[in-house]
Amino acid sequence: MKEFKITTPDMTFAACQWGRDDAPAILALHGWLDNAATFSRLAPLIDEYRIIAIDQAGHGFSEHRGPDASYAIWDYVGDLIEIADALALERFSLLGHSMGAIVSVLTAGAFPERVERLMLIDGIWPMPTEVDQAPEQLAKAIKHRIRLRSRNKSVFASKDEAVAARLRGFGTISEAAARILVERGVEPCDGGWTWRTDARLTLPSAMRLTHAHAQAFTNRLSMPTLLIAAEGGIVIAGVEAHQGELDHIAIKTLPGGHHLHIEEQAEAVAEAMGDFLSSA
Repeated sequence: MKEFKITTPDMTFAACQWGRDDAPAILALHGWLDNAATFSRLAPLIDEYRIIAIDQAGHGFSEHRGPDASYAIWDYVGDLIEIADALALERFSLLGHSMGAIVSVLTAGAFPERVERLMLIDGIWPMPTEVDQAPEQLAKAIKHRIRLRSRNKSVFASKDEAVAARLRGFGTISEAAARILVERGVEPCDGGWTWRTDARLTLPSAMRLTHAHAQAFTNRLSMPTLLIAAEGGIVIAGVEAHQGELDHIAIKTLPGGHHLHIEEQAEAVAEAMGDFLSSA
């Protein structure tokens, strides 16, 4: 694995790469509050491809957005297209986990001519807010933003304490996997360690897509698409409820939780991806 920086017109992103420089590229996007290290167990198992895992804006070693900017889910789409342009990738494949899968779907739906293949791990649609809920959602977001100004980031006396905090966070995850994410996700500060992530990432979205909006993007997925759903994950209920909308997507259900790709199930995920890549 090698690390490098990618500079776009708006900001600089950190990235990790596995595989040969001349191999076909797969851009990999991590989940919410995670970082590029989430693919450190899976990526070495994917032969004949160059996996480029990006620390998304506000995460890992990438820059935070400016003080007047926000972290709306669609803003990551612009980031991704500019990253691909900076890497001189006119066509590329996408691999996304959780929030990264959602960003990948939005990108592939908006720019289907740019995406060769799409691989999603336990994520596909953003959390929807229907039209009549929009006023309350906006009020909630503004109230939380005001409160954030008076809060300080958590400080941990040791990385072990940060790992323990991550274990209490979103999605069931093993201690070994949490430690991988924490190593890239914390930085030294007075009193110990704190998260590198931008605290604004914890704020509610001011506006969310409706399910109809989200479906419009999945309807535009003309490229070969694989969704790996974890039996104990967060996407399977939605997939079952909207099965009829996903007939054009290959769906593979595997044992494990939301972070199965960085757990013991990484080999099973790699096998499913290998079968898909060889047949697509």
